[in-house]
Amino acid sequence: MSKLSEPQQLDALYKEAHPLALKKEIDALEQHSITFIEHCPFIIMSTSDENGFADVSPRGGDAGFIKVLDSNTIAFSDLPGNNRLDSLRNIVERPEVGLLFMIPGIGEVVRIKGTASLHTDKDSLELFSEDNKPPKLVVKIQVRKLLFHCPKAIAVAKLWSEENKVERSFLPSLLTIIQDQVPE
Repeated sequence: MSKLSEPQQLDALYKEAHPLALKKEIDALEQHSITFIEHCPFIIMSTSDENGFADVSPRGGDAGFIKVLDSNTIAFSDLPGNNRLDSLRNIVERPEVGLLFMIPGIGEVVRIKGTASLHTDKDSLELFSEDNKPPKLVVKIQVRKLLFHCPKAIAVAKLWSEENKVERSFLPSLLTIIQDQVPE
């Protein structure tokens, strides 16, 4: 198998993108992306680690856990987790992020590229306070580019199909997996 090393080699393999596919990337939130984000319970966030490798992390919550602050800014609170803080450390050092917004049952996804920052000011924390308990920090993202992505990958994977759901019994618990992977 040959290794491709030049962008021109890709161009030779694929047809030219439809003009609308190239134009659909915009640089601000508008009514449809805002509506999608307001209904979204799950995102995948990509950051870059100290070695330049992409690092992805899931984030989730009730629909609306990500707030639209204005046409170029979204935000979400950091929820307690395993305290590895990989994504947060990456943001501090390399703030460029990519986000993939997914809504169960909807084939289209929203992709955003932006610049993230971490905030602990009172106003930001109060925006995400639940039961008078503020989060430790808020992640804000300045939207640089966004686009709606076609549903083909979701459809091919049958991701939202009830009959395609997998019974977990073939896989042990996460604790067992980690214990098996980590030497004593």
